[in-house]
Amino acid sequence: MLFKELTIKNMTLKNRTVLAPMCMYMAEEFGYAEYFHMVHYVSRSMGGVGLIIQEATAIDQNGRISPKDLGIWRDNHVEQLKMIVDGVHKNDTKMGIQINHAGRKGIADRPLAPSAIQFNFKYHIPKKMTIKDIKKVIEDFKQAARRANEAGYDYLEIHAAHGYLLCEFLSPNTNKRKDEYGDRKKLIKEVVVAVREEWPEEKPLAIRFSASEYVEEGITPEWIADLINELKPLGLDIANISSGGNVSEQEIKLFPGYQLDFAKTIRSKTGIVTIGGGLITNLEMADKAIIDGSCDLVYFGRLLLREPFYIINHAENLGEDMPYPKYYKRAKA
Repeated sequence: MLFKELTIKNMTLKNRTVLAPMCMYMAEEFGYAEYFHMVHYVSRSMGGVGLIIQEATAIDQNGRISPKDLGIWRDNHVEQLKMIVDGVHKNDTKMGIQINHAGRKGIADRPLAPSAIQFNFKYHIPKKMTIKDIKKVIEDFKQAARRANEAGYDYLEIHAAHGYLLCEFLSPNTNKRKDEYGDRKKLIKEVVVAVREEWPEEKPLAIRFSASEYVEEGITPEWIADLINELKPLGLDIANISSGGNVSEQEIKLFPGYQLDFAKTIRSKTGIVTIGGGLITNLEMADKAIIDGSCDLVYFGRLLLREPFYIINHAENLGEDMPYPKYYKRAKA
């Protein structure tokens, strides 16, 4: 199953493998892509990955996780991002981008958050957002979607996981508001509607969720499933399932595939195309996750950092003979 094509809207993937969005912290001061990003993403496309999701890319200069984050808050970011997209496309791999606002985990002296609750002592105390602040963030997501489309990305992912701004609004641990945005689902719905005004209907739209906060009171896979069922009519096509990151004191038992049960629960309750993963160690494990209904696609993180050509080099383990890039054919084992 891992090497079976999958079509979502106008995007056909040659296989079900995904490079997870992982921050590289290698951008220029103002968010511009470097040669590093071209090499990093294009090399993984040469290695046979079906879909690449670019690292969290900031929709606002003050909404970055670090000063070295990639940016998409300016129109002139598009030119360099387009070069990455075009490079990846040459290897028959689809290219996605994750757009993000870091919220209280951002670099600003007064980072924005739904409520003035500090993540931990290493971070600044955030400013509780005004309605004006919220409306600006919605518009920033919308304009980032426009730029992503102009750059030619095939897939757009809204980051609502790992304790960043949209995740903060979703969680009862960080959203203590008494106004209309105390409704934890309201902002993400408005962001999806705004993004869909610029992101073409024929292109797939995804959201990355943290399905658990690993604390007694917090987001659960069942709650996320209910939310997804409300977001699907608004234009959501794909759910990318991760976990954690919103509560500083959390205990996560890590093991290969530790997040797949979250993905399976959400997929079974929503029927949405689901991306799952979490310390996946080989293609056989990924293939089994798809066969048993945990997810439709599997993301790989650290494995593809270590071995950019892992997919193409080990495809034969599942009986797949993937062609090597013509310029590397002599190296095929």
